[in-house]
Amino acid sequence: MNILKNYAFTFCLLAGIVIGGVCGIIFKEDASIVKPVGDLFLNLMFVLIVPLVLFSVSSAICNMKQSEKVGKVTGNIVLVFLVTSIIVAGLAYFLTLFYNPLDKIDRSEIISGLSAVQSVEVQHLSSAELLVNTFTVSDFPLLFTKTHLLPLILFSILLGLGVVSAGKKGKIVACFLNSATQVVLKMITIIMYAAPVGLGCYFADTIGQLGGQLLHGYANAFVLYLVLAFISFFGLNSLYLFLAGGKKAFVAFWSNILTPALTAIATSSSAACIPVNIAATHKMGVPLGIAETVIPLGTNLHKDGSIIGGVLKIAFLFTIFGREMTGVDSFLMIIGVALLVGIVIGAIPSGGMTGELLICSVFGFSPQMVGTLMVITTIIDVPATLLNSTGNIMTSVLVTRLTEGKRWIEKIVN
Repeated sequence: MNILKNYAFTFCLLAGIVIGGVCGIIFKEDASIVKPVGDLFLNLMFVLIVPLVLFSVSSAICNMKQSEKVGKVTGNIVLVFLVTSIIVAGLAYFLTLFYNPLDKIDRSEIISGLSAVQSVEVQHLSSAELLVNTFTVSDFPLLFTKTHLLPLILFSILLGLGVVSAGKKGKIVACFLNSATQVVLKMITIIMYAAPVGLGCYFADTIGQLGGQLLHGYANAFVLYLVLAFISFFGLNSLYLFLAGGKKAFVAFWSNILTPALTAIATSSSAACIPVNIAATHKMGVPLGIAETVIPLGTNLHKDGSIIGGVLKIAFLFTIFGREMTGVDSFLMIIGVALLVGIVIGAIPSGGMTGELLICSVFGFSPQMVGTLMVITTIIDVPATLLNSTGNIMTSVLVTRLTEGKRWIEKIVN
C-alpha cells in the first residue's frame, strides 16, 4: 500500500503521457486541439520558476550558516562530489555518442513538425561573450525571466550571502525568504494536480506534430538509461570501493546496500532515504559525523542519476534539432550543463522543470521543449532515485578515506 501511495502520482503522470501519445498517433495534427490545455499547464509552471529559484536558493544559503559540522571535511566533500559527478557525466556522454536514442529514428517526420517548437536562433558569439551572456545580464529586470536562469541563480546566491553577512539585521529577510519558499512550493503542489492532464495534452500535440517516431526515441532513451544506471551502480561503485578500502570496503558496502536501495525504489525520494543511508554508512564503519554531513549535503547537491538524465535530455534535443555533439566545446558545455542540472534539481525543491528549462535556456532551445524533456524525467524517475540516493553512501566512504587515510580500513565492519 505504501508503494502504491508513493507512486500514485507517477502512475497518473505516466497514464496521462501514454494516453496523450496514443491520441497523438491516432489523430496526428488534429491532436493540436488540446494544445491550449497543455500550454495552460506549462505557463502556470513557468511563472513560478523565477520566484522558486530566487526564494529557494537564497533561503538555502541563509540556512547553511547553521550547518557548522561540515568543518574540515568540506574540501574533501567538494572534491568527491565534483570528481564523481564529472566521471558519471563523461560516461553518459560517451555512451550516448555510441548509442544515441534517436540515431536510428527517421527524423523526417520529426523535422516536418518543428514549426511549432523551433529552436531559438543562437547568435555567433566569441567564447568570452558567450560566458558573459550565460552567467550575467545587463539590467536588473532581465534577471526575472525564465530564459536567464543562471544569472538568476548567481543573484540568488549573492542575496543569500548578503543576508547571512548582515547578521541580525538580515534576520527578517531570511524569515521572509524561508516563508516565501514554502508558499511557492504550495502553489506548485496545487498546480501539479493538473500535471497528468496538462502533460498528456501537451504530449498529444507534440506526438501529433513530430510523429510517432519520437515514442521510439523515448523507449530507446529509457533502455540507454537503464544500461548507464547498471554500469554506474555496480561498476563505478565497485571501482570506488576498491580505491577507498579494497576488498573489505567492497564487502561492507554490498552487504549493507540492500535496505537503502529498496527504500529508494519504494519511496522514489532521496530525502526519505537519509535516515536509512546514515544507518547503513555507520554500519560500514563510516564515522557518524561524516555520514551526517555528507549524506544530507549529497541529497541536495550530488545526484548522479539526475546528471545522467541531464546528458540524455541534452542529447535528445541536440539530435532532434541537428546540433553537433562532438568536439571539445560541445563536450565541455554538455558536461558542464549536466552538472548544473544535477545541482539545480537537488538544490531547488520541485527542481525538475527548472533543470529542463536550464537546458533550453543555455543551449537556445524554445522553452516549449520543456514538456518534451519532462517525459524523460518521468520515465527514468525510479532508477534515477536509486542512483541519487545510494550514491551518497558511496561518497561518504570516499570522503572518509580522504579524511582519515588508510587507518579507516581497519575500522571497516564486514
